[in-house]
Amino acid sequence: MALTHHVLKPTINPPLFSFHRSLLTSKAPLSVQTHINSLFSTPRGHYLQNRAPTFTRRLFIPSVSGIWDALTGGNNNSREAVVAIRRGMLLFRQGDVVGSVAEFDKAIELDPRQKAYLWQRGLSLYYLDRFEEGAEQFRIDVAQNPNDTEESIWCFLCEAQLYGVDEARNRFLEVGRDPRPVMREAYNMFKGGGDPEKLVAAFSSGRENEYFYASLYAGLFYESQKKADAAKFHILAACESPYGQRSDDYMAALAKVHSLCRNWSSV
Repeated sequence: MALTHHVLKPTINPPLFSFHRSLLTSKAPLSVQTHINSLFSTPRGHYLQNRAPTFTRRLFIPSVSGIWDALTGGNNNSREAVVAIRRGMLLFRQGDVVGSVAEFDKAIELDPRQKAYLWQRGLSLYYLDRFEEGAEQFRIDVAQNPNDTEESIWCFLCEAQLYGVDEARNRFLEVGRDPRPVMREAYNMFKGGGDPEKLVAAFSSGRENEYFYASLYAGLFYESQKKADAAKFHILAACESPYGQRSDDYMAALAKVHSLCRNWSSV
């Protein structure tokens, strides 16, 4: 199974590996979509509470067509679509948001099945102020994976720019319980309103990734409220945190891209 070189590599648990191998050798692909959906039931963050790194939805994308094509024979278009998604992710990490969307759109043109899983495209659209398209992307994606806390939040962020915070909250996508405490608290804050400072304080002494995510989503919450100075403070704190500096997490790259797009600097 092809994984991007720019995402943390997880530990492979033998039972899960055996399951994947059985998928690839199956002769009866009638329940392929059921198998694929089961792979994406875990949110994107790399670490769960008190658990070692495991397979996450982020790590499998763009692997959907790879699994499908291993079962059905595949074609060049689907393989080229995977390559385009990888290029798009790399361009986003490098700060080329326009270029990333071009690659993601190319992937969809080559293999329309990919659109339902392209959360990366939704993030890029947000930074191009294409909020309606971004919200649509996240809504399509949540329909495929109703347990994705972060995509629910990002849909809210897009729609807050379109309709205002109150209406975005009325339209809020409810999803299943996130196993990460920091994302459960962030989700509740966006869904019902809350204090971003309390979110950051609650995880300031926790794991490095928890502090990063608390700071990132505190900043994003403030941005939805049009409080630019507070948003800048927290997102720069996320960038400058140990996790933000060292992690290969796509969201660590996003914090840096956010600062770049807003012309923010800690200097």
